[in-house]
Amino acid sequence: MTVTAPSATSSAAPQAPRRRRRVRPGTVVQYLVLVAMFLLLAGPLVWQLSLSLKGAGDDLYARPPQLVPTDPTLTNFAEVLDRVPVLHYVGNSVVVAAFVVGGNVVGATLAGYALARLRFRGRSLVLGLLLTAMLVPVETVIVSQFLLVRSMQLQNTLLGVALPTLITALNVFLMRNAFAAIPKELEEAATIDGANAWQRFLRICVPQVKGVITVVAIFSFVGAWNDFLWPLIVLSDDSQYTLTVGLNRLRGTFYDDPRLIAAGTVVALVPIVAFFALLQRYFFRGLESGGLKG
Repeated sequence: MTVTAPSATSSAAPQAPRRRRRVRPGTVVQYLVLVAMFLLLAGPLVWQLSLSLKGAGDDLYARPPQLVPTDPTLTNFAEVLDRVPVLHYVGNSVVVAAFVVGGNVVGATLAGYALARLRFRGRSLVLGLLLTAMLVPVETVIVSQFLLVRSMQLQNTLLGVALPTLITALNVFLMRNAFAAIPKELEEAATIDGANAWQRFLRICVPQVKGVITVVAIFSFVGAWNDFLWPLIVLSDDSQYTLTVGLNRLRGTFYDDPRLIAAGTVVALVPIVAFFALLQRYFFRGLESGGLKG
């Protein structure tokens, strides 16, 4: 008697039909919002980069706009370097940014520690004044700032450009919140060991807020580098111009070349990207940290 083995097809269990993953409406909305934010924030930058690479054969006013250049060239950047002393203006901007970054890192750190960890009369009043200063638009006090700088005979100087933003209220407030998040037990233990206020500040608290200090440095650098209105008011000598003011010379009286202006914008953006690339690891760590390192 022979027994026939069951075929593989008959013995196999029927496979259940695969269910398609249903896309939730909330996920679709999130992606749409992300795409819209990307177009809003990165769209102008991408367009400026495309415009700076377009040559004479590209139609700048085509409808719809052409994002990819048909006649790409780098001559626009070379012409910017020929028309404007970019390196000299970059040096002036670096000096201003160094003043601003150094002043905010040192001054805002000291002020933030005092407001968060020290007890003195009028501390709440000082904190209220800082919050009020954050709400006041710069344009409302820019005339007073200029009169003050002129009375100090610092007009048409790079120090006069850096002076109003040497310590900003926002950075002081950021450092104050960072120091306030440090557990009090750390300082109490150091006090028992005989540490004074400066030792507690330098050896206990500052190492815990290095990430936030990096955030303050990046914010200060970007603000000082991109500032246009205040240097335009204070500086009158062409040799003292910062990069943002100096690139304004690319605009003619009767004719503007959008390619050159876009190329100048890209040139001014390169140092910011480089500075952020060097500190991005500490920047995101500072945004995520609450004060105590794990």
